[in-house]
Amino acid sequence: MLDHVIKGASVVDGTGAAAFTADVGIRDGRIAVIGTVTEESRSVEDAHGLVLAPGFVDPHTHYDAQLFWDPYATPSLNHGVTTVAAGNCGFTLAPLNPSRPEDADYTRRMMSKVEGMSLVALEEGAPWSWHGFGEYLDALEGRIAVNAGFMVGHCALRRYVMGPDAIGGQPTDEQLAEMLRLFHAAMDAGAWGFSTTQSSTHSDGDGKPVASRHAQPAELLALSKAVGEHEGTQIEAIVAGCLDQFSDAEIELFAEMSAAAGRPLNWNVLTIDSAVPERVPRQLLASELARKAGGRVVALTMPILTPMNMSLGTFCALNLIPGWGPVLALPVPERIAKLREPDVQAELLRHAGSKEAGVFRRLTNFGRYVIGDTYSEANRGLSGRVVEDVARERGLEPFQCMVEICANDDLRTVLWPMPTDNDPASWAMRAEAWQHEDVLLGGSDAGAHLDRMCGAPYTTRFIGDCLRGRRLASLEQAVKMLTDDPARLFGLRDRGRIQEGFHADLVLFDPERIDAGTATLVHDLPGDSPRLDSKAIGVRAVWVNGVEAIRDDVVSGAVPGRVLRSGRDTRTVATR
Repeated sequence: MLDHVIKGASVVDGTGAAAFTADVGIRDGRIAVIGTVTEESRSVEDAHGLVLAPGFVDPHTHYDAQLFWDPYATPSLNHGVTTVAAGNCGFTLAPLNPSRPEDADYTRRMMSKVEGMSLVALEEGAPWSWHGFGEYLDALEGRIAVNAGFMVGHCALRRYVMGPDAIGGQPTDEQLAEMLRLFHAAMDAGAWGFSTTQSSTHSDGDGKPVASRHAQPAELLALSKAVGEHEGTQIEAIVAGCLDQFSDAEIELFAEMSAAAGRPLNWNVLTIDSAVPERVPRQLLASELARKAGGRVVALTMPILTPMNMSLGTFCALNLIPGWGPVLALPVPERIAKLREPDVQAELLRHAGSKEAGVFRRLTNFGRYVIGDTYSEANRGLSGRVVEDVARERGLEPFQCMVEICANDDLRTVLWPMPTDNDPASWAMRAEAWQHEDVLLGGSDAGAHLDRMCGAPYTTRFIGDCLRGRRLASLEQAVKMLTDDPARLFGLRDRGRIQEGFHADLVLFDPERIDAGTATLVHDLPGDSPRLDSKAIGVRAVWVNGVEAIRDDVVSGAVPGRVLRSGRDTRTVATR
């Protein structure tokens, strides 16, 4: 007997093949039959007029902590994501050295700063009961509703072995050997691979460059080589040039790391903008060089524009513009006073327009910011208005006007920058880039930057755009890019397609309605902390390992997800 039958769906199987109408029967968590089902089943549903696709695979998330208080990985699961890759950017919650209990606090403060997670939620929402990486994975086993795989983070390895000296120091031969021992133990426990960052934007809770930023190439290559000693593994890496354009040294480093491991390396995120046409070919040089060296470097890129909730009162991308950080780090009263000084405003604008601002120049057309939530009588009626319009009425320069609006709210004003890369030429460049063999859709950062951005709904928004918007890809192509392509990159066993014998990770949706709702601020984290959430539109149901996890945007209460472990749940992906 079958457990469930989905009757008469338009099946888009993830391979890129044309959709076909069929029944799909599920038994014991797997797809048992595709075609005309006559066998008895415990339950049946009519799916005529609906599309059945494999569950989506998000290749870049930070759900490492959130899964403890939110086993459904919302809103990703709502939007059809059944498998997430976490432990990215060199940041993981394990291993933790048992001889230094203070390392847990350091890790929480680092994650709060660098990944925009609520410190209160981190303190109250996770048990922090582990030391080894395997213990961390075991703490999640059997209590999550999505499938989740985890890289082991370079920062945690360095901190465990070197303690505070991980910031600024270099490991001795003995310490590097201990790092490798810890890494192999994590891999034996099922870690997916190695993640690291050398991005200039990544600082810890004390404002210092995170531990992995101090690593020299020899250390990175030693850890990369260790990746290749385990089955079904990967590398994920971030460097400063990921934000704009790689240096020659960064291109060579990526190629060498992938070749040393004999494993794919993915990086986040390829930003596509017709105003900077040279960026894409420059970034993809890393992939070209890696293939010549026997490796493979894959760029993640988002198929939608993700709105960013910004503020002069809390840490956001503006803090990362050279010259802005010291001003925006001042206590609020001093910050307001400083921001109001004409000379300071002129200096900040100079930095904002400089070449050193890199990709953040996209955020510096302050007249084109939309005013979001406001909190003072002086700002009544401004929500939804564009700064340049208000500035014109008041006879002020746009940035000066924005500062005054924010100052009236003690810098709590929510600001939404209008994207500069929403032109037809940028979208044409994106559609072309998606066809590249070393470009993969993803980069949501779901689970991070919780009150600043909401990238998790990229799956439903992209499919809705393909069906009813720009139509830059067919439905079959779009589904393949969200399912089979990432599943193949990670070597997922029996996932990513609707195929008999595969795990029944499935999403059923209405092609006439599928979309993502507007991101709104909610207070549902531990400690009543805020985050941005987005409702799924047109998603009828989501199954994980054959068990219904979502029905009409409501979680079922079941936790059928699995911690996916390298080797057991992933196979090695060749780089040649």
